[in-house]
Amino acid sequence: MTDQQPAPGPSAPPRDRLSAPAEEPGGPEAVRERKFRRDRRHRKLGGVCAGLGRQCDMDPVIFRVGLAVLAITSGLGLVFYGFAWLFIPYEDEEENEARRLLTGRVDGHALTAVLFALVGCGVFLTLLNNSSALTFAAVLALLLAGAGYWSRQRGAPDPDPVAAQAVADAPPEAKAPPVAGGPSWWRDPLTKGGPLEGVPKYFWGPDPVTVRYQPDAPHSPAGGGAPAPGPPGPRGPRWIGGWIFLAAVLAGCLGSALTWEDQPLGTSLQTGFACALGVLGLGIAVSSFLGRTGAGSIVIAVILAALVACSAALPKTITTNWMRTDWRPAATADVRPAYELGTGVGTLDLSRIDLREDQTVTTRAEVGAGRLKVIVPKDAEVRLRAEVGLGDIQLPSDNSQEVDIAPDKTKKTTLAPPRGTKDGGTVDLRLEVGVGQVEVARAAT
Repeated sequence: MTDQQPAPGPSAPPRDRLSAPAEEPGGPEAVRERKFRRDRRHRKLGGVCAGLGRQCDMDPVIFRVGLAVLAITSGLGLVFYGFAWLFIPYEDEEENEARRLLTGRVDGHALTAVLFALVGCGVFLTLLNNSSALTFAAVLALLLAGAGYWSRQRGAPDPDPVAAQAVADAPPEAKAPPVAGGPSWWRDPLTKGGPLEGVPKYFWGPDPVTVRYQPDAPHSPAGGGAPAPGPPGPRGPRWIGGWIFLAAVLAGCLGSALTWEDQPLGTSLQTGFACALGVLGLGIAVSSFLGRTGAGSIVIAVILAALVACSAALPKTITTNWMRTDWRPAATADVRPAYELGTGVGTLDLSRIDLREDQTVTTRAEVGAGRLKVIVPKDAEVRLRAEVGLGDIQLPSDNSQEVDIAPDKTKKTTLAPPRGTKDGGTVDLRLEVGVGQVEVARAAT
């Protein structure tokens, strides 16, 4: 009997291609750097948190909870998740969602990632004035990044200088030359299932329907009649972009109308734009399954996100009721400490008050948006401080009556009484206008 050779044992399991050591001929192993990729097998939505957990050797739940808190408090969680979903491919692919989106291969994953990024940017811009929320978000982001870095470095072996030098001295790997005339993603027609002769492809939406000409069947001489028509073919994708835009406009108008009487102008506009952005984003996500929309929907969503941020920056003193208000105190005792008007034209007439030589009257007037005019006594000294967020300030000493609109205008001055008049006391004025004009005039002699 001949000696039988022992059966070969089971082959060793293949190593992870992301963490497998690179074998170099004649030298030790060098650990290959792992690349951050999304995880398809353990994903819950886009595989970003699962990929972070595998990259940092941590439980993905930590990143899911952290990004959820960042999304609620500052919107940064949605921004990071959306852009990571767009630009980072899966571990078994080299093409990301952004490249598919630019080449017309649009699906629900790419649209949802764009929606996440847009909504996150809108939420972040609305919270720019909330320093406490941004500080908390920055601290939480640094904690997540630090925990991931520490977890990744704790299990990494110390680099071997001999192995690193061997890898550096190794000759480059020979590669086959590229084949001339090969496929090109930007030169070939935009197709999803393969090239079709004479059939145009939609840049945005599902596959088109191929319609081929079929001549009528010849009439049978036996009088059998024409054959029964076959089942109708599938209908083409429906264009629902117009309906989505109309629904967004209606939602924006409804949101502003419900808050127009009770809230400031900025809050009302912010509510309307946010409702429109939410309906538009939901429609874009639905359109990837039920129809198709144009690229203009994404542009409109970006514009709406910018409008939400701009409306959030409006002063809360600007109301939605435009009115004209005149304040005319008849005596010094009738002068109130403060006068306020949300939106409109306010006139404070102090010409009828009679001040003694050593008497001082202090008052303040504020208008959110509009015009504020103050008439001071003809013989009083005026200590003035005027502030305008965006607009113009006109004083009696200004020779030119031209309107000079500028942001953050401030004037602090003292207006002396005209020559030849008696000393009529002092008026201490503080005037504030959010958007509009401040005008100070002296009563006629």
